[in-house]
Amino acid sequence: MDHASNELAVSLVSNPLRQLSLDQLRARTSMKWRTHPADVLPLWVAEMDVPLAEPVARALHEAVDRGDTGYPAGTAYAAAFADFAALRWGWDGLAVERTAIVPDVMLGIVEMLKLVSDPGDPVVVNCPVYPPFYQFVRSDRRPVVEAPLDAGGRIDFAALAAAYQDAAGRGARPVHLLCSPHNPTGTVHTADELSEVARLARRYGVRVVVDEIHAPIVADGARFIPYLSVPGGGNGLSLMSASKAWNLAGLKAAIAVAGPEAADELARLPEEVSHGPSHLGIIAHTAALRQGGAWLDALLTGLDENRRLVAGLLHEHLPSVRYRPAGATFLAWLDCRELGLGDDPAAAFLKHGRVALNPGTDFGTGGEGFVRMNLATSPEILTEAVRRMASAV
Repeated sequence: MDHASNELAVSLVSNPLRQLSLDQLRARTSMKWRTHPADVLPLWVAEMDVPLAEPVARALHEAVDRGDTGYPAGTAYAAAFADFAALRWGWDGLAVERTAIVPDVMLGIVEMLKLVSDPGDPVVVNCPVYPPFYQFVRSDRRPVVEAPLDAGGRIDFAALAAAYQDAAGRGARPVHLLCSPHNPTGTVHTADELSEVARLARRYGVRVVVDEIHAPIVADGARFIPYLSVPGGGNGLSLMSASKAWNLAGLKAAIAVAGPEAADELARLPEEVSHGPSHLGIIAHTAALRQGGAWLDALLTGLDENRRLVAGLLHEHLPSVRYRPAGATFLAWLDCRELGLGDDPAAAFLKHGRVALNPGTDFGTGGEGFVRMNLATSPEILTEAVRRMASAV
């Protein structure tokens, strides 16, 4: 599709974040809308308040109509991701023969850890970070070593080197579980930063497994860099999925991607792991990657608008809350420490404002006094949420 055709296609797709009313959303039965009472505005778990992209809905309806609900097979998903990566990121290094389907990103991470480490080997994380990084790693009998981000939410390389040295001294096969783009801060790591991660990892004998689930969701002006594309990243393992960008968390599917030096390790992935993804999930994700580009671009435009909206609302109603619009994800990391609400301001916002946010304490060291807000909803809901939050303090 040429540039003019793409612009026309995008213009024909209205902002997905403006299409559903609060009443329509409350009819949903997913975790986001059923965890809290009906008077609570849920801006916590990473589900988007959007309708299903039309190409995805069509592919699912067609599969159901033909009774195509069996076991997954083939490499259509990986091939779609390879083409998406080339188009969106200018990366031709996603080789289909170095991929495997896995149930979802976090279960894929667990399987990657089993390939490159043993129980008891430490796993380095850049905190504050996605809470399942702690939960899944520890459940897999591997201790977590924290390498805190700096005050600007970027990788602190002195802290990372110290964590690598610590991990290398505590286990035979240490791993760095990298979040890129970063959740919850939304930081988009640069090519230089990722190259330095790879350099340090090789120096200390640390393997890098990277969660790149938010890669398609970048703000205007930001650029996602695949870890496997940087110098020294060839022995890494990446997990990718269309689930976040097209709101497909309930349609399970992800791919593991190996760098050239890790291909033999990925080839050892147990065959039964490929039975975990949903066949309908793979159909949906493949359709999203192949035909959902215009919908995604409309979403990205809407998210840029929501970032600016929330920045303005906070400046007006909660000026003590510090927020820097991020380069990726549909999440906002809000510094509420000046409000005097203690380590867990989310509790006060829920109790007194009836707004559900993720407590920063769930994200490890550095999360105290912060909350994570989900921006993937309508401007009206965001406006009401900030108004309620202001009333709570």
